[in-house]
Amino acid sequence: MSLLLPDSGLLFWMLLSFGVVFVVLAKYGFPVITKMVEGRKTYIDQSMEVAREANIQLAKLKEEGEALINAANKEQGRILREAMHERDKIIVEARKQAEAAAQKELDDVKRQIQQEKEEAIRDIRRQVAVLSVDIAEKVIRKNLDGKQEQMAMIDRMLDEVLAASRNN
Repeated sequence: MSLLLPDSGLLFWMLLSFGVVFVVLAKYGFPVITKMVEGRKTYIDQSMEVAREANIQLAKLKEEGEALINAANKEQGRILREAMHERDKIIVEARKQAEAAAQKELDDVKRQIQQEKEEAIRDIRRQVAVLSVDIAEKVIRKNLDGKQEQMAMIDRMLDEVLAASRNN
């Protein structure tokens, strides 16, 4: 017997045992293995489909998130513009109120100065009148020391009153 060439009886029994194992495997083993491989393939396909859908949903969520961020940025800008406009409006209103208060105070001060000026003028007139009367009294006393001078003054005043009443 040679090591490279098997004997025909050995070859027959090897083929027969291989055939029996192949038939048993074909009848009972291969269907189970094929079913398991098909199930695994179906599970992988389903997982891939779920992953694709998840990627699509993730992309949609990213777009929605970006849209929300853009909308929020626009709203923030609008709110900031409104706040700045309101701030400017409040500043203008405060300035107007301050100007009105300053003008009112200025008017009050002017009115007070005018009243004090008029009071000072009245006081000066009173003092001038008092001084004039004092001076006139002193002049008249000096001029009317004698009885004859007093009578001449009375006559002159009567003449002036008569002349004034004739003109009227």
